[in-house]
Amino acid sequence: MSEPRTTPEAIRGRGTPDQPPNRFETLHVERELWSDEEDPRPRTLFLRDASRSIISRNRSPDVGFEVSLNPYRGCEHGCIYCYARPTHEYLGFSAGLDFETRIMVKENAPALLQDALASPRWTPQTLVMSGVTDPYQPVERRLRVTRGCLEVLAEARHPVGIITKNHLVTRDVDLLGELASHGAAAVTLSITTLDRSLQQILEPRTSTPRKRLEAIRILADAGIPVGVNVAPVIPGLTDHEMPAILEAAAAAGATRAGTIMVRLPHAVAPLFEAWLEEHHPDRKGKILSRLRSLRGGRLNDPNFGSRMRGEGPFAEQMAAIFEVTCRKLGLNGERTPLSAAAFRRPVPTARRAQMELF
Repeated sequence: MSEPRTTPEAIRGRGTPDQPPNRFETLHVERELWSDEEDPRPRTLFLRDASRSIISRNRSPDVGFEVSLNPYRGCEHGCIYCYARPTHEYLGFSAGLDFETRIMVKENAPALLQDALASPRWTPQTLVMSGVTDPYQPVERRLRVTRGCLEVLAEARHPVGIITKNHLVTRDVDLLGELASHGAAAVTLSITTLDRSLQQILEPRTSTPRKRLEAIRILADAGIPVGVNVAPVIPGLTDHEMPAILEAAAAAGATRAGTIMVRLPHAVAPLFEAWLEEHHPDRKGKILSRLRSLRGGRLNDPNFGSRMRGEGPFAEQMAAIFEVTCRKLGLNGERTPLSAAAFRRPVPTARRAQMELF
């Protein structure tokens, strides 16, 4: 019989075993002693999301897009640093293990999207999937909600930008290629590290670095504009990999690049600290010290602009390395905005259902 333990240990395939208190809840249940028999490996639950609208409007001036669509809330990828973790607290869940194991699924997202685009009030513009959680997290292989949305967008020839860490995006080359033929699609693969062993504990259910580079190659060969996000950069842990990631992505066919410094809002900071203590205790002090130097002495800076890049000598050094490397590799040239010129307004779902009766 195993001995009870007082603190959660790492769970293979999960970013964190912790369940930090929800900042919006007054009560928090915390077990002092627990054993493996009492707490088996947690399964992921997929819950129906009853949202009545699907397009979100962005109020942040530093994210580069105005409207987005998230087929899922919560993300099974389990990236320990994910800035979206605190959004799960709005649903009554924890930003910790709940974020990875309680996934809200917007099953009716394609129908909601079709009705939104059919509205005469809708002005076609680049729609980003997702902006918060990954549209190609593992369950998408089975549920195909993201593909359903892409089918609506392809029929309407509506511009879309995809951001993902999953090779599964290549499944939809047919739809993305069709949109790209109208100048209406682009994909970005986020790559944090090329170190497979680090990726397995940092981003446990994402595609491997090799598979993400392969996805870039497949998309580029299909004529779909594809870029790379070196994101997030974690000082003292992954920052030294920036040139190598850019070189590998360019060799695979990426034509543009971006970078974001790691952000640790709300509960993410203590989760990340605990992760460092578990996996890199020898580097913990250096990494946290470097992060504080970027964030005015704190682990997080919520201010627009600086929150994405950090401030100070190290931030300036990383920005210079990024710029010089991109220039050498031919990344970040003139970008052609996605086009809505071919947009054709779809038929609302209710009217389409009536038409199909006859």
